[in-house]
Amino acid sequence: MKSQQVLQQPAISQLSDVDKWNAVLARNETMDGEFVTAVRTTGIYCKPSCPAKHPHRTNVVFYAGPSEAEQAGFRPCKRCNPRENVSARSELIQRICKYIDSNLDEKLTLSSLSQEAGLSLFHFQRIFKKVLGVSPRQYIETRRVEKLKRSLTRGETVTNALYDAGFTSRSRLYERPQSQLGVHPGLFRRGGEGLQIQYTIVDSPVGRLLLGATRKGVCAVCMGASDEAVEAALREDYYAADLQRDDESMKDWAGHFSKYFEGREFPRNLPIDVQATAFQWKVWKHLQTIPYGQTVSYSKIAERIGNPKAVRAVANACASNHVALIVPCHRIVGSKGELRGYRWGIKRKQAILSIEMNS
Repeated sequence: MKSQQVLQQPAISQLSDVDKWNAVLARNETMDGEFVTAVRTTGIYCKPSCPAKHPHRTNVVFYAGPSEAEQAGFRPCKRCNPRENVSARSELIQRICKYIDSNLDEKLTLSSLSQEAGLSLFHFQRIFKKVLGVSPRQYIETRRVEKLKRSLTRGETVTNALYDAGFTSRSRLYERPQSQLGVHPGLFRRGGEGLQIQYTIVDSPVGRLLLGATRKGVCAVCMGASDEAVEAALREDYYAADLQRDDESMKDWAGHFSKYFEGREFPRNLPIDVQATAFQWKVWKHLQTIPYGQTVSYSKIAERIGNPKAVRAVANACASNHVALIVPCHRIVGSKGELRGYRWGIKRKQAILSIEMNS
């Protein structure tokens, strides 16, 4: 009966202040980590299950988490230690991720994973997504695809690699709307053999710039000090693909980048042909809304996509971006405005931002 009651709770995004207050009155431990309760008269914030005497409702305000409460001037309760809950929750999910990684070839269900975590199915799924920014299913599929890639690269047959990674059939991978491989597994095993990618290399204010495209859209933007450096970057994933340098047919693509360095943003409908997880696409779409010449912190992007705790996941999504400038991951900075990692170098990141701000 208890697990059924938990399953019937409303999603956190739908919780009203009345729901939250009822959770506080019930000292509901399943809500710990989902929000905190701050008391104006004491300047202290607690987790919902805090054993301390309940304050008057008129003195209570709710925040999404410890960071938001502390930014508003409240300090953590020494009795319930609301910050410890966040750390313990992250450690739990890390343990479950290790369990998943060690059992990818087994049948992994929400039910079995929630039992491994010692939580109800509803509470486990909610905590997992809040910590990592993706659902357990999305995490499992991503890790299986990564394992599949490694096996294919080592020369395993497609069939053996599929089953070793935990896919029950070829159709389970092929019928997905957007395979994270980017190409048919048989092609990936041979380094992209059969794929046709045209590219051009042009000069730019930040060095040599390579633009690669399939017939569907831009698939690569590489920056470097020489033609050899950018071509090596393109070949990193598709070492056996049909890579053809064609400056003439890529002239229109290059034109968009020339206009960009002159102070104009890329067209919103500029086609991109890259594969990504649903979470990565979500992050990239929000990056494209950052105005030319402006910057936003990793934490702010995490808040905008509805996952304020997924700062690290946002950073990983930026690192996975294969179409720099079009998806402007260079506009993401630290919480104090400091420049963080950039695939093409911090100096280039600084130069690109300087160009934008002075255009």
